[in-house]
Amino acid sequence: MHLSRRTLLARTAAGALATAAWARAHAAPADGTRLALLNLHTGEKIDVVWVDGRRRLADAKAEIDRLLRDHRSGDVHPIDEGLIDQLAALQALLGTARPYHVISGYRSPATNARLADASGGVARHSLHMEGRAIDIRVPGVDLRDVHRAALAMGAGGVGFYARSQFVHLDTGRVRRW
Repeated sequence: MHLSRRTLLARTAAGALATAAWARAHAAPADGTRLALLNLHTGEKIDVVWVDGRRRLADAKAEIDRLLRDHRSGDVHPIDEGLIDQLAALQALLGTARPYHVISGYRSPATNARLADASGGVARHSLHMEGRAIDIRVPGVDLRDVHRAALAMGAGGVGFYARSQFVHLDTGRVRRW
C-alpha cells in the first residue's frame, strides 16, 4: 500500500497525539487536581481536590465514593482510583473544569440484574458493580469530543452512547464500542 506524504504526516501526528495522551493518562495525577461531579439522579454535587502534593486525598475519595453510590439502593462502594485518575486525565485533555454529569457510577449486583433484565444494553457482569465504570457527559462539550479524548487516552473501555447522550469509561481491558 502506498501512502501519500499528507496521509503519512497525518498518521504520524495522530500517533504522536495518542502517545502523549496515553502518557498523560498513565502518569501520576498532577498536583492540585480538582474534580467536579454532579449526580444527575440525586442532584448532589461535589468539587474536590483529588490530588494534592502528588498524593491522592482520602477525604476526596470518600466524597467521590458517596456521590457515585447506587442511587437506587443507596449502597456505597469504593470507586477504583484508576477510574478517578482517568476522569482527571480526561478533564485535562478536554481542557475544561466543567463538572462531569454522572449518569451511572457504582451499581449494586441487584440493581445491575434488574437493569440487565429490562434492557439488552446492560452487561450482566458490568464493571459498574466493581466501582470500575462510570457513564458521563460534560455540559457544553460535544459528546463526540469526549469520546475521542477518552479513546486517545488508551486506558480501559470506552463506549459511545449517542442516543442516550453519554460516554462510558472503565478500568477494564482497552476496548471500544
